Amino acid sequence: MNTPKILVAGPCAAESRAQLFATAKEISDLQIDSRFLEYAFFRCGIWKARTNPDDFQGVGNAAFPWLQEIKKQFGFKICVEVASAGHVALCLKNNIEAVWIGARTTVNPFLVQEIADAVQGSSLTVFVKNPISPDINLWLGAIHRFQNAGIKNVIAVHRGFSIENENVYRNAPCWEIPVALKMKLPNFLLLCDIAHIAGNVSLQQDVAQTALNYGFNGLMVEVHHAPESALSDGKQQLLPAQFEQLLKSLTFSTSGNLADSALFIQRNLIKSIDIQMSKLLSKRMEVVDTIAAIKTKHALPPLQPDQWKKVVSVYEENALQDENYQQFLQEFLLLLHRSSLRRQE
Repeated sequence: MNTPKILVAGPCAAESRAQLFATAKEISDLQIDSRFLEYAFFRCGIWKARTNPDDFQGVGNAAFPWLQEIKKQFGFKICVEVASAGHVALCLKNNIEAVWIGARTTVNPFLVQEIADAVQGSSLTVFVKNPISPDINLWLGAIHRFQNAGIKNVIAVHRGFSIENENVYRNAPCWEIPVALKMKLPNFLLLCDIAHIAGNVSLQQDVAQTALNYGFNGLMVEVHHAPESALSDGKQQLLPAQFEQLLKSLTFSTSGNLADSALFIQRNLIKSIDIQMSKLLSKRMEVVDTIAAIKTKHALPPLQPDQWKKVVSVYEENALQDENYQQFLQEFLLLLHRSSLRRQE
């Protein structure tokens, strides 16, 4: 089965006419895989819900004439974020083809229903991002509200979840949640917003390839002609040339299955865990160095048995009880303790 490859790409935010045109022109000049071109959108946020009220809030209605010019000149379909019925009314008035529902909005059923009522009877394509919290029922509920409103093109977007103990990505991928969504809605289209999961450019290829391997139908990507001067989220926006290279680096599954096999799924979970472990081990050794400096300053001995017993108890509390793991844990803790003492000495 040959599933659609959907591409939604453009800057995090509309900042100026010059910025939008420069980015759109560079994207239009790229050699993009033809599998994406049948279902492609130029995206940008014109209203920005920022945590800090002093941060850039978007240019608002001023962006609509710029987007109409871009659509006419480059042939892009336009996609913007909406968070209220008023936003929807303005998008319909200005002939916008698609909207996306952000994670902060999806978490609120009242807002989702207000927007669903506003889009009812329209031909808009509606992209529904997962809620900030890892709650599949909130996500499914938002999707069903738009389906109940008669929207024919409703597409889910996985953008990761806000989880306190995530140490690698901006938002934890929690791949098991979009996988579960795909299993509940096997014929439903699902995209991956690689920018909001990765949080930086360096991790985006890995996130994108993992998503495609899981059977996702496409990507949402943030692209900016000059991300170093972007007014929001510059670190996670690709240069157009980087965007082109990312797409060329991806391989596509021809099976049409959710994943090639159960083994593949588990290997990707291990890969994610290994990335987090490597980061945490490096961070732990940095803390050990700080502890060593404090001990040296106050003439304290490197070896403190009572403190090490507390460390061991933490690991034992969460340990598997089989003999093999217990042996591994003893060897690991011995090596960890020795390495920590050597750094302190």
